[in-house]
Amino acid sequence: MGGVTLLDPIELGPRTAPNRVLFGPHETNLGRNRTISERHVAYYARRAEGGAGTIVVEEASVHPSDWPYERSPLASECGPGWSAVADACRPHGALVLAALGHSGGQGTSHWSQRELWAPSRVPEVDTREVPKQMEAADIEAVVAGFGSAAADARAAGLDGVEVNAGQHSLVRQFLSGLTNQRGDEWADRTRFARDVLGAIRAAQGPEGVLGLRLSCDEYAPWAGITPDDAPTLAAELGELIDYLVVVSGSIYTVGATRPDTHVPAGFNLGLCASVRTAMSAAHGERVAVIAQGSIVDVDMAGSALSDGSADLVEMTRAQIADPDLVAKASAGVSDQIRPCVRCNQLCKVRDNRNPIVSCIGEPRSGHETTDVEPPRQLVSVSTRPSPAPKVTVIGAGPAGLEAARVAALRGCEVTVIDAADRAGGAVPDWSAATGREPLVALVNWMESECRRLGVGFELSRRVGADEVAALAGEGRVVLATGSQPGERSYEVTSTAEVIPAGELMAGRLEGLEPGPVAIWDPIGGPIAVSIAELLVGEGRAVHLITGDQIIGNELSRTGDLAPANARLAQAGVTMHRRRILRKVRKRDVEVDNKFTGERERIVANALIDAGHRLPDDAFAAVDRSVARIGDCVAPRTIAQAVLEGRRWAQAMSLRHQ
Repeated sequence: MGGVTLLDPIELGPRTAPNRVLFGPHETNLGRNRTISERHVAYYARRAEGGAGTIVVEEASVHPSDWPYERSPLASECGPGWSAVADACRPHGALVLAALGHSGGQGTSHWSQRELWAPSRVPEVDTREVPKQMEAADIEAVVAGFGSAAADARAAGLDGVEVNAGQHSLVRQFLSGLTNQRGDEWADRTRFARDVLGAIRAAQGPEGVLGLRLSCDEYAPWAGITPDDAPTLAAELGELIDYLVVVSGSIYTVGATRPDTHVPAGFNLGLCASVRTAMSAAHGERVAVIAQGSIVDVDMAGSALSDGSADLVEMTRAQIADPDLVAKASAGVSDQIRPCVRCNQLCKVRDNRNPIVSCIGEPRSGHETTDVEPPRQLVSVSTRPSPAPKVTVIGAGPAGLEAARVAALRGCEVTVIDAADRAGGAVPDWSAATGREPLVALVNWMESECRRLGVGFELSRRVGADEVAALAGEGRVVLATGSQPGERSYEVTSTAEVIPAGELMAGRLEGLEPGPVAIWDPIGGPIAVSIAELLVGEGRAVHLITGDQIIGNELSRTGDLAPANARLAQAGVTMHRRRILRKVRKRDVEVDNKFTGERERIVANALIDAGHRLPDDAFAAVDRSVARIGDCVAPRTIAQAVLEGRRWAQAMSLRHQ
């Protein structure tokens, strides 16, 4: 495959995809009443417009017994929506497939108000719910449901379907010894999968594409599917399908399917290569093998094709971050692709808040029907309206950079001023912490795009309130000056060393006194965990203190909660849960047990405070008519800073047209 590139077409059964980039199925929370909504249509159409070769629509349950999350689609309700997606995407050349599945014992009875169905009575790991062991009639009903759903997809004009035998999948549960402990004819672990695939083939006929998403490593070698088993299993099922997506994960490792930055990019490529070798030996080139697993840049994707690891590459998160990924690669401007930093902060949406899928760097993702899109330009800007509106941005963090970028796209003459000697705000500092390294790529891209668009930068320049007022008289000014450490809720003696987390990462790390350190984390976010990993990696004794029941409570939203606690324990970090920090002295800190009030003493030469921050009030005296965005309004996340920067630039520049 030495000459194959991402942009080459490929046959998937009876259809030809225009390129080898797949936008895979994922939860979006865009649905309403278990249907494919108009928001789905706009979401997928935008990826098709941006060049995605194959789009697999969010998985639909094939039977009413499965209702895995509130806004999950039900196949019997999806026909009109599928048809609308196909009509919207087909003019751009993309193939459109429906993902079909049933969550089985990994579902929930919360929405369906009925028992879960599973091969065996194995409790769901997160909820501990014990499912019903499916009877023959139940199994036959689900198999028939797959067939009916495939027929509906075909009638809706889709190019085919993809069956989920990966995460949250009844098909995988029948294939795995972890969850199939039956003693009847369904103890043949491939029978259910073969029956499902056969029913789909019969329903959609020879003209429909049939794909299979297969977990090829359940990370449970005592009974699960292993990398040694997977090539043979894939080849056996290969006779029934047109393509196979290689994924990983099981009931014990839900986060392994789309992990965050703590797992290396492209982590599945070796596994994919071994599966492809077996598939090629059994079926030649008839069955395409697709790589999945944190492949977010086109260079890695291209290498996976050229070295023979895969025939196509799934780049789902990368196309949430930049819908124009394929178009930019095709135009020869891959450096302009907005990077996916694999943070999972807005694209991982299966939780009880029902957040809409989006991206910290591309806030319009998931909101295509409501948010105005900035102009798209794939080449350098050489002209502006005359006279160009003049804009000054004070602060070069994520909010300021996005405001500057979008204002420049809208034809403004933009200058960014910052007291620091480099752009990015606090993000480059935080990116030095363990597991946070990829974040800097986003602000680097923002700065690069700003410079490409002609934005001027005046770094290492500090301005005062009077100068801001003068600048406001010459044009538009927006303050994006960030935040500062918040107030302490504990006593500090005169000789104690207390270092705000931001100051530690901004330069005080090297001067930190040797010996044990304590970290106070009243927030439960990623910062304290990252600093603890960084310091323990330097050989320090580290005590991490939180008032929560578990360390890093907020990490459940990104899938890193259990992995983070495991890493900390394995690294030797001492974790103090349910503790409230009361006093910091020169060589120790005092904490109270949150439940009993019992006071404890922890030996530490310094305390790192990873607590709340407050807005930077340096320009509090500036007239309120000067706009403020990002953390200088209220300290929040990168996502909210980027969104506010964009919204300000959109509203401001529209008033100048």
